[in-house]
Amino acid sequence: TGYLLPDGDHDRYHIEGLMESPSVDDDGDCFSPMLLNASFVNIEVYYNKAVNYTLMVTFVSFLQVLLLIRQMEHSNTQSGAAKVSILMIGQQAIMDAYLCLLHLTAGILVESLFNAFATAAFFKFVVFSIFEMRYLLAIWKASRPMSNGEGWEAMRRELSVLYSRFYGILLGGILVMYEFHRFMRPILLLVHSFWIPQIITNVIRDSRKPLHPHYILGMTVTRLAIPFYVFGCPHNFMRIEPDKGWCIFLGVFMGFQASILLLQHYLGSRWSPPH
Repeated sequence: TGYLLPDGDHDRYHIEGLMESPSVDDDGDCFSPMLLNASFVNIEVYYNKAVNYTLMVTFVSFLQVLLLIRQMEHSNTQSGAAKVSILMIGQQAIMDAYLCLLHLTAGILVESLFNAFATAAFFKFVVFSIFEMRYLLAIWKASRPMSNGEGWEAMRRELSVLYSRFYGILLGGILVMYEFHRFMRPILLLVHSFWIPQIITNVIRDSRKPLHPHYILGMTVTRLAIPFYVFGCPHNFMRIEPDKGWCIFLGVFMGFQASILLLQHYLGSRWSPPH
């Protein structure tokens, strides 16, 4: 006899069964009953969840492209680009590069979902390689104007150093996350502190309105979409136990950074609360 029970979710089921036999062995003893337990996954529901996730990532990436275009138009002059923190953009570019590699790897491992994950990886590749790296280069050139005595060779050498540092940090970060994967949530908090370099830069340089408010708010919300899905959605396809406390802390942490930037935008970069 046996029966089928849903295991708290529509894509997981648990089977319990009891097998008994009236047969006897050579000594005349009955065989002991056997209790069987098995679990299985509804593949169709699981794949649908994964596809919906990749659609969400693709939509978020598209919004981030629009926000980056808005921000690049806001700081399209050399003085405007020089106000933007290169560390802030670089940190976001590294984050998107990791997400691109992660989704591409997932698509290779799960062949039936390759198209969905490859699309998400492609959009993340567009965000970091075309828009963020281009903006990174514009900020670097604006913060370091060439003097008359410098030629193209000197600029090319420094440009090579810039790219070498970026990809060196990218590869080094992969090794660090592999070595300290048990501390992934503190690492994610550190990764999502990308507004802090801009806050510090505003105070040091007394920069006036380096970032567009739409960019601040939009990037804050879109950067929270993936971690909220992974650690906040109770029925996510990754089967990670939800941690609402951590999600609330991350949301408050990101909101606090964005609030400081908005206060600096409207009240001045060296604004401080009244005593």
